[in-house]
Amino acid sequence: MNIKRWGHSFGVIIPMRLIKKERIKDGSEIEVIIQPKQKTKVKDIFGILKIKQDTSKLMKDVDKELWPEED
Repeated sequence: MNIKRWGHSFGVIIPMRLIKKERIKDGSEIEVIIQPKQKTKVKDIFGILKIKQDTSKLMKDVDKELWPEED
């Protein structure tokens, strides 16, 4: 959801898909929990890979596997 300035305050715009899903009507009372959206980092999902050998050698080995030379 997005927050927009509304005079000296801020307002939250609720997407229509949520309005329909939750069957919210004009005058409905709702509860809002305010929490900034978390930014997920790739390393948090996959972790950190530590390679013990030279990466150029590793890439050459991968190339040989993917594109073997024909005799």
